Amino acid sequence: MKHALIRNKGFSLTYTGLKFLLQLAFMLLILAIIVFYVARLTPGDPLQSFYGDAVQSMTQEQLDAARDRLGLNEPIYIQFGKWIEHAVQGNFGISLRYKRPVLDVISPLLGNTLILGVISYTFVFTLAIGLALICARYEDKWIDRLICKIGTIAYYTPSFWLGVVLVLIFSINLQWLPTSGAYDYGKSKDWLNWAKHLILPVTIMVASHFWYYAYMIRNKLLDELRKDYVLLARAKGMSKMSVLVKHCLRNVMPTVINIMAVSVPHIISGTYVVETVFNFPGIGLMAVSSAKYHDYNLLMLIVLITGFLVIISSFIAQVINERIDPRIKGAEIITL
Repeated sequence: MKHALIRNKGFSLTYTGLKFLLQLAFMLLILAIIVFYVARLTPGDPLQSFYGDAVQSMTQEQLDAARDRLGLNEPIYIQFGKWIEHAVQGNFGISLRYKRPVLDVISPLLGNTLILGVISYTFVFTLAIGLALICARYEDKWIDRLICKIGTIAYYTPSFWLGVVLVLIFSINLQWLPTSGAYDYGKSKDWLNWAKHLILPVTIMVASHFWYYAYMIRNKLLDELRKDYVLLARAKGMSKMSVLVKHCLRNVMPTVINIMAVSVPHIISGTYVVETVFNFPGIGLMAVSSAKYHDYNLLMLIVLITGFLVIISSFIAQVINERIDPRIKGAEIITL
């Protein structure tokens, strides 16, 4: 019987992993189709990206020949078929603007975006959970009302405008922090210099995102505080904060993890905006540039990377929730 249970468990894990991989492949395929078609139907000429101003002096015959060389004269479905054929082999094409493989263009920038995103994500939810606990502990007290007002103002302040204001204060007037970039010239291995450049972008990310999630967690904690077991715990002498941390937070943790998973696209989009404001060399800034210059292959890879991060974060959240509450797993896993 024990061996049978082990085999059943192994089959369940294999089935779940296979199911996830198929879902991942299907969703990325749908995403690729949508972006591929939409990008090519938007106004603009990708030859401008490849040849620059020289395209203005090219004859019609030269333009047609150039489009043939780049495969732009073929029907869209044929272009997509060729792109998929090469993509599954790890070849995502040449950047029209940089005239290099898109993987070579993106590789140095992906790490910058991940560093900015992971640090911001960590600070956002650390602060959100901490403030949610404080607000729930002092519900309707002055500190709760003050945090709610400050958080609401920060959330509704445009991140682009706030970034410009902070640059004006701390970079131009006080000259304490750099205005742009990921590091100073020649200091790519200086982590203190990296940290200095990250202060303003991370501050903008945290200020524009933390309260949205803190407010949701706060409300979940308040709902939990009104349940009967809390009254019993308080009757036994436990403080309100102890009940919040030891019981309420644990019980709402699956919801918190779901919120963290759903927040990934929100955080990623915020990262892209911040990269544009601070000219931070990441794939967000590159995505804006590739869309502007109709650099199709580069845009496709950036979108697929973003989609992969969003999908994989949801899967990780589901796995963590199943660890916290095995009942979540029961309805989804097939066993023999």
